[in-house]
Amino acid sequence: MTAASSARSRDWRAIAGAAALAAVAFLVGGAFFGLLHEGAPSDLAAAFDDYMLRVARFTLWQAGLSTLLSILPAIAVARALSRHPSFPGRAWLLRLFAVPLGLPAIVAALGLLAFYGRAGFAADVIDAAGGGTWPGIYGLTGILVAHAFFNLPLATRLFLEALDTVPADHWRLASQLGMRPAATFRLVEWPVLRAALPGTAGLVFMLCVTSFTLVLTLGGGPGATTLEVAIYQALRFDFDPPRAVVLTLLQVALTAAVVVALSRFGMAVTGEAAIAVSRRRYLGVGRAEAFANGLIILLAAVFVLAPMAATVVSGLAADLGRLAGEASVRRAVATSLVLSGLSAFVAVPLSLSLVAARRGIQLRRRAVRPGPYERLLDAGPSLVLVVPPIVIGAGWFLLLRRGIDVFAAAPVMVVAVNAVMAMPFAVRAIRPAYDAASERHERLCAGLGIHGWNRFRLVDWPVLRRPLATGLAFAMALSLGDLGVIALFGSDAVQTLPYLVYQRMGSYRTADAAGLALLLGALCLSLMLAADRLGRTPE
Repeated sequence: MTAASSARSRDWRAIAGAAALAAVAFLVGGAFFGLLHEGAPSDLAAAFDDYMLRVARFTLWQAGLSTLLSILPAIAVARALSRHPSFPGRAWLLRLFAVPLGLPAIVAALGLLAFYGRAGFAADVIDAAGGGTWPGIYGLTGILVAHAFFNLPLATRLFLEALDTVPADHWRLASQLGMRPAATFRLVEWPVLRAALPGTAGLVFMLCVTSFTLVLTLGGGPGATTLEVAIYQALRFDFDPPRAVVLTLLQVALTAAVVVALSRFGMAVTGEAAIAVSRRRYLGVGRAEAFANGLIILLAAVFVLAPMAATVVSGLAADLGRLAGEASVRRAVATSLVLSGLSAFVAVPLSLSLVAARRGIQLRRRAVRPGPYERLLDAGPSLVLVVPPIVIGAGWFLLLRRGIDVFAAAPVMVVAVNAVMAMPFAVRAIRPAYDAASERHERLCAGLGIHGWNRFRLVDWPVLRRPLATGLAFAMALSLGDLGVIALFGSDAVQTLPYLVYQRMGSYRTADAAGLALLLGALCLSLMLAADRLGRTPE
């Protein structure tokens, strides 16, 4: 009886995991089938020209520059924060640095334009400092500023976590030896920063290579176009499928190469296996260093806070009452909430199925190393990041246009693609709690014959309901602010809030776009805060 019950439990988890993998494979595989089925190799070869090489070079160039402009200041900011572990507002500053992670790219783009644009709040100051007319931030300048706005806070937090792994004994020894700041950086801080550098730089580079919304809104013309934006233009404006296919294959090859390099050179940041013999003690900071560190922290805070404040000021200056009364706005808000909610409710069960299947296989594995299927269940959610949403959308756009109205399929495509893209984040929220619950209750459930739905309802649900809610809120926030898929499939009949913001920007109704962006940002940040609170509050 016990063996049979255990077998049924294992079968349920294995079947659920296989179904989740099949769903992901169907979505990604269908996209590639649509791309490869589009034309003969000769047609695709004819579409390859100097324009594509120029776009590919610009994609790599802007990603490399963006990475440098994000990583180098982040090291200085993280070190300054590490050297001053307690000062008024430090905790709020770290929370501020988490805000860009949950801010939709279209909202950030509007905030950057409101602050740095030709008519922005900082235009006069920049004009005076530069001695001429500030041209604004469209083009490469805007892309670099936008990427630094998003990635500098992320890199700072990662480097700060690395510095927190320095053993207390090292700080104590450095203090006893009277090390000066330069020596402390070289001997104590730089080794852990250097270990974290490849992984952090690779992650930022990957985010910049796959950036779509920021380049679409701030690129400013053919001279500042990346592969993803070129794919969108080839389908929606030029309708040149062979060109779109070649661009998509280039994008996939590029992202795959970045992921392989990241997995090879990226290192997990861990502290040394030393036992601390005293409480962590920071070195004394002189006045000159304290002033320099304070200036670095202040500049970083202004750089991150100013565009967000500009978004709020510009949004409040819009006619919010009129916007709230517009039928198109109400429909866009309702559509966004429904589609993002459906995406989240698809992403979370798929993620839970993969986590449960991986745990079930791990429990009955006798070998030291995991097998191929277990590794696939473990890495499967992250592998979808190799194929950006615009690539999946392009493949299905080309595949569906042969049989149906592609714009009528917009809701299904938005839900499916956003759900799969949210899975890596949902898995991170769910897996630790599920593995811990399994470690405590697995033998008891097998002994009592509790399996399937009864096990989930009686044993797993009390432990998992908070992590599941965290994953749900996070997935919904990611889907709510996404512009990638809806940019291809959107129409007057199906409009989300990001799509409507982009439309208002394109028709030069910047005041309306600012008001809608404020609403979108508030919705997404509310969901991110809910996810953070649910993830931190103990059961």
